Amino acid sequence: MERSDPQERVLMINGLAFRVLHWPRPSSTRTFVLVHGIGVSHKYFRPLYELLAQTDEVFALDLPGYAGLPKPDHSPDVPEMARALAAVLDRLGIADAVIVGHSMGTQWVVELALQRPDLASHVVAIGPVTDDHHRSALAQAVALGLDTFHETPRANAIVYGEYLRAGPRWYLAQLPHMLSYPIEERVQALTRPLLIMRGGRDPIAGVDWCRRLRDRAADAALVFVPGSGHLAQYRRPRAVAAAIDAFLRVRPAAVPPDGPR
Repeated sequence: MERSDPQERVLMINGLAFRVLHWPRPSSTRTFVLVHGIGVSHKYFRPLYELLAQTDEVFALDLPGYAGLPKPDHSPDVPEMARALAAVLDRLGIADAVIVGHSMGTQWVVELALQRPDLASHVVAIGPVTDDHHRSALAQAVALGLDTFHETPRANAIVYGEYLRAGPRWYLAQLPHMLSYPIEERVQALTRPLLIMRGGRDPIAGVDWCRRLRDRAADAALVFVPGSGHLAQYRRPRAVAAAIDAFLRVRPAAVPPDGPR
């Protein structure tokens, strides 16, 4: 597999620090933006972004308070974080990108596409949260514990290492936003094609939950990734990349793109 080191920088947006990793590909017609979930970082996207960067331009973001970035003086809720993400993309000159989120990242990318549909051509939600069958901190903790049995030791080490780096205070400050964000209502207003992906053994994003999200969105598809848990993009990156590619080929972006909202 061809590998290249990304360009890296930190951007400050209204007092919030974002780390941006960029793999340029001037000849590409597609741009991907990868947004991690609660507590973690870009690291668990590595198998996926190494594949995508072979043919397409890729940006992977680390969000404020995570991955060693400074903790903000307050805990941004999902709409505020989405506004800040939009400002990051504006600063980078990105528009009409394929916005990919994992876990809580699915909430941020859905909200971003609602606030600024001009920035997103498609939305990809891997392991969307929070499943309303277990929408509590305890239920999420149990599901997360179960998921460790479906991940590789390396994946678990990355996730729990990043949890420790972010720290329990910041994780717990962000957790209420994750539990309260009504993603099942918000996807109904999406004007961009939505691809929902779920690992076949994922105990966090249930089968019925993912199907209901698909059915509520105006233009959505659901793909199951066999043999993986919540971290489908880490355990089965080729299957995830292939599913995204197939989705983009059959679901053209809205033309012309909508302006800012």
